[in-house]
Amino acid sequence: MPEPTEIVSSLVAAGFTHLVWIPDSHLGRWEPALRGSPLAPVRVCREGEAVGVAAGLMLGAARPLVVVQCTGFFEAGDAVRNVAHDLKLPLKLIIGVRSELSARAGKSADNCPHFAARLIEAWEIHYARFDPSTGDAAQLARAVATLAGHPTASALLW
Repeated sequence: MPEPTEIVSSLVAAGFTHLVWIPDSHLGRWEPALRGSPLAPVRVCREGEAVGVAAGLMLGAARPLVVVQCTGFFEAGDAVRNVAHDLKLPLKLIIGVRSELSARAGKSADNCPHFAARLIEAWEIHYARFDPSTGDAAQLARAVATLAGHPTASALLW
């Protein structure tokens, strides 16, 4: 499992300039590593707002990354649609898939893992997966670089 400092280093190396996010109990572990990094974290109140803030940053020539949990991605659907398809901006997201490991093991009835990829596919957003429980820092760096380099809107399911 990559450490928060390795995660932040991968994001910086991929060229992201801002992290627009609503940290949860898992993703929020990155916060100490963000302090003092060149990646400027921007906290927002709602996930749809995160997408709108990222769009404004992109229009200003920044390279933001939106980091939210899957339920927040569900909430942000219309903003994602507008930014990715109407404005055709190359929105980049890391989406934490809540309870995915437990669901795979048959130990959770949480339906977020069931719907996360299906909704990304419905919005026709390119995506890949990164499992932080089994992936190492090198795999993470490749996944983040691929995310950053994709020419259209894309996501990394975390």
